[in-house]
Amino acid sequence: MCGIVGMVNWRQDLTQQKEVLVSMTNTLIPRGPDAEGYWLSPRAAFGHRRLIVVDPQGGLQPMIRQRGEHTYTLIYNGELYNTPEIRQELLSRGYSFEGHSDTEAVLLSYMEWGPSCVERLNGIFAFGIWDSREQNLFVTRDRLGVKPLFYSEKAGSLIFASELKALLKHPDISPTLGQEGLSEIFLVGPARSPGVGVFEGISELKPGHALKYSANGLSIHRYWALPNNIHEDDLNTTTQKIRELFLDTVKRQLVSDVPIGTLLSGGLDSSAITAIAAVAQAENQKGSLPTFSVDYADNDKYFLPNAFQPGADGPWIERMSQAFNTQHTNCKFNIPELVESLKDSTLARDLPGMADVDASLLLFSREIKKRITVGLSGECADEIFGGYPWFHRQESLEAQTFPWALHVENRLQVLSPELIDRLQPHSYLKKRYEEALSEIPNLPGSGTIHQDSRTLSGELQREARIREISYLTITRFMPTLLDRKDRMTMATGLEVRVPFCDHRLVEYAWNIPWEMKALEGREKGLLRHALTGILPEDVLWRRKSPYPKTHHPNYLSSVRTWLQEIIEDSTSPILPFLNLSELRSLMKLSDTIPSGRPWFGQLMDIPQLFAYLIQTNFWLKENKIQFS
Repeated sequence: MCGIVGMVNWRQDLTQQKEVLVSMTNTLIPRGPDAEGYWLSPRAAFGHRRLIVVDPQGGLQPMIRQRGEHTYTLIYNGELYNTPEIRQELLSRGYSFEGHSDTEAVLLSYMEWGPSCVERLNGIFAFGIWDSREQNLFVTRDRLGVKPLFYSEKAGSLIFASELKALLKHPDISPTLGQEGLSEIFLVGPARSPGVGVFEGISELKPGHALKYSANGLSIHRYWALPNNIHEDDLNTTTQKIRELFLDTVKRQLVSDVPIGTLLSGGLDSSAITAIAAVAQAENQKGSLPTFSVDYADNDKYFLPNAFQPGADGPWIERMSQAFNTQHTNCKFNIPELVESLKDSTLARDLPGMADVDASLLLFSREIKKRITVGLSGECADEIFGGYPWFHRQESLEAQTFPWALHVENRLQVLSPELIDRLQPHSYLKKRYEEALSEIPNLPGSGTIHQDSRTLSGELQREARIREISYLTITRFMPTLLDRKDRMTMATGLEVRVPFCDHRLVEYAWNIPWEMKALEGREKGLLRHALTGILPEDVLWRRKSPYPKTHHPNYLSSVRTWLQEIIEDSTSPILPFLNLSELRSLMKLSDTIPSGRPWFGQLMDIPQLFAYLIQTNFWLKENKIQFS
């Protein structure tokens, strides 16, 4: 993986802008600690930071190739998992390769097929290509948005980069928040509406989209969307296809010229990846697979089972490690370092994030990086196969809002009346919710495009509603976790791959009826059946448990004390946005915290609300954010 920066300008000679380019690119050193590269021309300039994973010499960037009168220059962040097939096709068409990197395969694919090349790529990526003859820029992003890409268009120029921090280093871009940005931070965050770059003048290139930029202006088109097909395979066929796709996906993602391992929680998803990877590692005579887990000091002492976290992970991690003879490392963190890492995780994400869930992953990634450079992780199985509680609870099925944010009052109560009056929270959230619903492909068999689930009846109504929730989860909740995974891992120079995001698996699973997905009334029941024989039976049928968080009461005490210091400091930039009397009252009610009513997802309760406000204040101050 890497970090990329690009500029196109029709009014300035960019060969005179190297200092700006270097400054922007240097913000991405953690993403690419191994090498740097720059390319400048009068109209376009690229900067690149590289994390070497495949072909150290043959994958140098920016990469330049010529065909006829066209010279193509590429910067690329990602990993291509069907490189052998792409190479073979291009070789048959007369191309020659100078190395074995996926970077070269991407560039030659564009030279042969143009913008439609993205439809042939299986991987996670964001890249830009400049055609010097046509004076044309092409930028694209993978189908599900595993790799990030932001851009800013101003009169006569376009600037793009892997992360917001790189764009903010450009002298023409300021860290300014307007109405939309404030709404995203205080109402939607730590999620983010697709396409929104939070800062004024910055946008996100949406997953599955590509842009072209020339002297004629900017155009954006969508090259991929969830397919809308009637699922005709029977249960046995469906189970077998899921199994075959998943096995193929994991094995493809084990390609690396550097040490590789897995993140192992003992849950279904990470255990399945670990089992396949461990067997492949042994078959290829590469020794025992390195595996890694995260835990917290005294968590065994304070852990209490609940509806979201039914059991501790430790025994299951040990079970898997012994069953597959892995080289396991358990990374354990204490409360002070978890609290202190709220700052670093905010810097890594460029935005307030998922509090201790982000901070712990950042600490975890630092430890993993000491042993390996590439890891595989189980994110996104719950989104694809319906593992979250909100797929199964009537409250979520009946709510006309995002199901991971049912208790919005928990966050609104601490916002100032002035901010609430300005942002009109319920109207903004309703607008974003209805935008998402309007995108959902027609339910097969309903006979009406964008059929409202409430107008259907019986099982068809339930199927339609769960299809809505599935779409919301894949396109609105999953990107939050992918952002988290990318920023926290890449901030340490660790590449983490997510096999459940293989677009072939996602496309096939999307149209499978809910009755089949929830086989035997279990979350991810179909996936469990597909993995039969791959995992030990007890691991296979273990109840879902989310990413582990600390249960230590000192975490609540620490973030409450820190937040108290913030609200007592008259210079704290967050103060105008808070209802201080309500917040102080909430901070005193220690006996009722956590509330058991998370305000975001499964894990973010009142302690995480305090931590989110701490992160927001730090972010406002660190970036010297202005308001319009």
